[in-house]
Amino acid sequence: MKISIITVVYNNSETIGECIQSVLTQAYRDLEYIIIDGGSKDGTLETIQAFKGQVSKVISEPDGGIYEAMNKGLGLAGGDIVGFLHSDDLYAHPRVIEKVAEGFETSEADCLYGDLLYVDKNGTGRVVRYWKASDFKKGKFRWGWMPPHPTFFVKKAVYERYGFYQPHLRIAADYEMMLRLLEKYQIGTFYLPEVLVKMRWGGVSNRGLRNLWIKSREDLLAWKLNGLSSSIYTIPLKNLSKIPQFFMKKGQDQG
Repeated sequence: MKISIITVVYNNSETIGECIQSVLTQAYRDLEYIIIDGGSKDGTLETIQAFKGQVSKVISEPDGGIYEAMNKGLGLAGGDIVGFLHSDDLYAHPRVIEKVAEGFETSEADCLYGDLLYVDKNGTGRVVRYWKASDFKKGKFRWGWMPPHPTFFVKKAVYERYGFYQPHLRIAADYEMMLRLLEKYQIGTFYLPEVLVKMRWGGVSNRGLRNLWIKSREDLLAWKLNGLSSSIYTIPLKNLSKIPQFFMKKGQDQG
């Protein structure tokens, strides 16, 4: 079973090297690694080139944003399974992809996801927030639930059948994708109950009230785009569900 990992990046020379290392040190060997760079001018590409011969494919050219870049990577992916690891993120340990492969093999599911740690951007051993997921049941999105997208692995055939990301959504195309696949098309899911990804705190959707407002509007649009009916509580509960995750971080700090 070949697994494709896609990293999209633009002007992030500070952390792209650590991200790449976390992929290249994975124990699972049938791995394709694709990097889509948006035409960086800060030394990012030079860092990527330092791993020449170890990365399967590198594309560097201007694009229309993160979701267009992700779609570009999906079009290039030759694996049976596809996952995304953004340039600020790291796999939690070298056996993450091995465990993902085992999960797909034993469950025969269409997608797999796990837990996620938000970590301090200046020290990835310090946990800011612990996003513990849970098993999916139809209707959970209406009550504010969603899996952590950086831990979301999907069969390539599913993307080919149900479509790629909606690039006109500025922040919430990942939410729309998971809503579409799980609630609309009800693909088979498998929850792997352990931390798969460390994500540096401070992503686009977490930057201030204005972005929270934009994201909330796009979240509602995602329901309309898929012909699904949300509750008046869906988006408030989705935002409020993050609060307990800050209290779950106790005892999770990595030395």
